[in-house]
Amino acid sequence: MTPPNQNRTATSAVGAIAVDTVAQAAATPERPQPWRELGLKEDEYRRIKEILGRRPTGSELAMYSVMWSEHCSYKSSKLHIKRQFGAKTTPAMRERLMVGIGENAGVVDIGDGWAVTFKTESHNHPSFVEPYQGAATGVGGIVRDIMAMGARPVAVMDQLRFGRIDHPDTARVVHGVVAGIGGYGNCLGLANIGGETVFDASYQGNPLVNATCLGVLRHEDLHRANASGIGNLVVMFGARTGGDGIGGASVLASETFAADGPSKRPSVQVGDPFQEKVLIECCLELFQAGVVEGISDFGAAGLSCATSELAAAGDGGMVVDLDKVLLRDPTLTPEEILMSESQERMMAVVTPANFEAFEAIARKWDVEYSAIGRVAAGGRLLVDYRGQRVVDVDPKTVARDAPMYDRPHARPDWQDALQADTPDRLARPATPEALAQTVLALTASPNLCSRRWITDQYDRFVQGNTALAMPDDAGVVRVDEASGLGVALATDGNGRYTKLDPRAGAQQALAEAYRNVATVGAAPLAVSDCLNFGSPESPSSMWQLVTAMEGLADACLALGVPVTGGNVSLYNETGEPGRIDSAIHPTPVVGVLGVLDSVARVRPSGWREPGLAVYLLGRTAVELGGSAWADVVHGHLGGLPPAVDLEAERRLATVLIEASRAGLVASAHDLSEGGLATGLVEACLRYGVGARVALDGLLARDGLTPFEALFSESQARALVAVAPGDAPRLESLAADAACPALPLAETGSESLTITWPDASFTIPLPDLLQAWQATLPAHFS
Repeated sequence: MTPPNQNRTATSAVGAIAVDTVAQAAATPERPQPWRELGLKEDEYRRIKEILGRRPTGSELAMYSVMWSEHCSYKSSKLHIKRQFGAKTTPAMRERLMVGIGENAGVVDIGDGWAVTFKTESHNHPSFVEPYQGAATGVGGIVRDIMAMGARPVAVMDQLRFGRIDHPDTARVVHGVVAGIGGYGNCLGLANIGGETVFDASYQGNPLVNATCLGVLRHEDLHRANASGIGNLVVMFGARTGGDGIGGASVLASETFAADGPSKRPSVQVGDPFQEKVLIECCLELFQAGVVEGISDFGAAGLSCATSELAAAGDGGMVVDLDKVLLRDPTLTPEEILMSESQERMMAVVTPANFEAFEAIARKWDVEYSAIGRVAAGGRLLVDYRGQRVVDVDPKTVARDAPMYDRPHARPDWQDALQADTPDRLARPATPEALAQTVLALTASPNLCSRRWITDQYDRFVQGNTALAMPDDAGVVRVDEASGLGVALATDGNGRYTKLDPRAGAQQALAEAYRNVATVGAAPLAVSDCLNFGSPESPSSMWQLVTAMEGLADACLALGVPVTGGNVSLYNETGEPGRIDSAIHPTPVVGVLGVLDSVARVRPSGWREPGLAVYLLGRTAVELGGSAWADVVHGHLGGLPPAVDLEAERRLATVLIEASRAGLVASAHDLSEGGLATGLVEACLRYGVGARVALDGLLARDGLTPFEALFSESQARALVAVAPGDAPRLESLAADAACPALPLAETGSESLTITWPDASFTIPLPDLLQAWQATLPAHFS
């Protein structure tokens, strides 16, 4: 531990720092303050002065600016979160929910005394400014959220959106982001079990870097953070505080990249995964030893966040001495200390009697620490610097009582025309040769090709508990070695669908993740989301957000899966507000967690052996709006996305789960982007085993052409391969669930052959593999 007076000495050595005290703030009400530069609106600054009865000090202004930012306060979305996810969660949905929205991460009971905690967060804007550190610290931040609940982090996933694959700037962002995720996660020893990567021009200049973390814990190990117990110590531990990330929440993550953007871009946080690794072990031992009352991470807004949230959640106030904060840079002002977003830092509440034991554990792990304050009576958050009071606030006004806006939202003027521009006018392949070439074109396209260039940079099997990982439909992790109890996690989102219809697009994101979890045999249990949208100050972008949230909440209610928490990322927009191309495609990313009684029964997304019977579950309609075919072949986006049928999704999931429990499934793969053609290609390439597909029954049953059968993106469908002797049992399960089941193919050979009355085409697997594997290395190697 560094002696408490070290910073006091170092700071004085750099000369006097002008300190704006509470007394000075009361005496100089008209002093100009940089509230606008810190991201506050004029009415928000006025409200702060009303709350305090005076102007804020510089330190108070720093705290309010970061904590009232869009990123921290959810001021544009909080009203709708309460109206939708709060009001539409039933008692039955809460039955296994141990911790829900509002905490560091949601926690779900999975049985046998085990629980899991999981959450998805965004680190979008920092990852454009500095891709490596932006992505790396995004992983580090979500891992600390999981740690703070008392859980051991075990796996991560990432959901990435980049600009056009051939844009000159895309490679810079891709290389940095992928290296940052791999570099940080691999060093932590966390399995990266899945995710998404999408390339689209709408994300040029506004890439999306979403990260998910999964942690496991016993019920009795659950902890929540609050500053309770008058006289208890407030201890800061982990990395020292530097100047990195100052203003990140209030400016970088809560504003658009406008023309004058560079002057508003603060430094991006700098991560150290090795510091985080020892911090994980230190936190877990502190919890296990029972020497902490609670631990909180330093999220966006740094010390401002940790102190105000802990104090607001506790039964008293807090007194903090900034001179005791361990600094990397002794020139930092009190405002900068409060706003710094330096990584790998945690805060604990410790009784005086347990402080010696706390010190022993911290020293064991070589983690620096300092008791910077104490829990105090009076309900105030008081912060001192060099013996002078620089903050005197009610912590609830900082952490909980930020403005809550019901912003104007209106359907865009261009929405009707977009939906009216259906793909019906687009030329369609008709001959076997043209259909085969279309299959190859989709297989090689940036959004459907192999992700191995990315995923091979991640460790998928570290810790030895990964049962399934990418490219399978869901990641599966064993929780209990003795029983085989495990969980499955899948994340999905389709910005093209959501651009066409925000309600349906959000529901389809949930439906696909729900379906992917079911394909591996897991029962869907809970949801985390990351809602990536444009500026809330644009009525059209706000309409997309509100409409998507309503649709997602209704779908969660229909499927009986509660939202446990998540993130809203706004201001992903550049250009004139309200234009059809000013914002990213609205991108709700939805993660679904499922539980398995034994991970031994999971099966992959592709078939391993010849002679299996392949069934198509679900019905196919002519649904090409927003499809991969329309995008890849014609560069078209218009019409309506595939229809949502949540009851059909539920029936399909029932069949998939029951077939898995009965041991019938050799492989299962959902159908989504790219339709049946892409599903078949992926299933064949998973283990290099081909298939002979007969479309006759599908064309006759659903009234389709071969083109429509192959490329329609109707939802609530899956391919299931079973041994021929198990086919009657699968058909019986499907009939009991009222889920259509159609024999479609037989596995075998070294090619994919598609037949229909009087015609066929065959594509050798080496040709498919070449098309599938070449695209990303060609652009980024």
